[in-house]
Amino acid sequence: MQLEISHQTRYEYDREVQLHPHLLYVRPRENPLLQVNRFAFSFQPEAKVAWMRDDFDNLPASAQFTASATTLDIRSECTVTTTDTPPFDFLVRDYATAFPFVYEPLHRFNLSIYLTLPDIATQEAVRRWLATRFANRPKETVAWLFALNQIICRSLTYQRRDEPGIQTALTTITLGSGSCRDYAVLLIECARTLGVAARFVSGYMFDPSSNGSAAGAMHAWTEVFLPGAGWIGMDPTHGIFCQNAYVPVAHAVVAESVNPIQGSFFSATPAVARLTTDVRVHQVK
Repeated sequence: MQLEISHQTRYEYDREVQLHPHLLYVRPRENPLLQVNRFAFSFQPEAKVAWMRDDFDNLPASAQFTASATTLDIRSECTVTTTDTPPFDFLVRDYATAFPFVYEPLHRFNLSIYLTLPDIATQEAVRRWLATRFANRPKETVAWLFALNQIICRSLTYQRRDEPGIQTALTTITLGSGSCRDYAVLLIECARTLGVAARFVSGYMFDPSSNGSAAGAMHAWTEVFLPGAGWIGMDPTHGIFCQNAYVPVAHAVVAESVNPIQGSFFSATPAVARLTTDVRVHQVK
């Protein structure tokens, strides 16, 4: 499937400000199942762009601005090709086919940062929350993960949040609602509490029912590591395993690390900023 993705972020300030360097996580991550055919930036005011690799081997762009401005407009356009692979087309090592399992020593060492347990209060709250909703747990690992993903999807009410920041798992459980990034963080905390390595993923998703609009924002989901299969994408917002409609941009241990636009500005007097975003994902063929 070939997808065309456009992403615009616009800041309007009530006075002229000096823009500091910005870090941009918007270019899709290429892998054997995803090819970036075209990618282009445009900026207002103009910016000098340098590409870098961060500590998780993501590919953010660093944008340097020299002119002061009352508006910052960042646009990216790209075309990607994704391979149509069934979401369950993978094999799990024999020792991990039944849950619970314990990672072999080398995996456990390499994955240690993704196995970091949340604080005790969160662990206890997650276990209590799951105990009332996830009593009949499948014994087969993939079925167990699918059921966990479904529990989160069905137990929460989706609520788009335009304000910055990510809810803690405790807050999401308490409110019973959240955005896609909040769902993803809750799944990560559940997985780690129960011994499964998990990480946060930011990216784009093609939804045929959305008429090309992604509700003005990027999407977020979770990846878990299964021995023999590697990192497997799970979307708790929709209760499904990820397939070729998902276009990952960046992953990290902590969700805040891969916010799409990261930067600041300077003004001698307090300035008010207004943010608007527009994300569109179309299928080309």
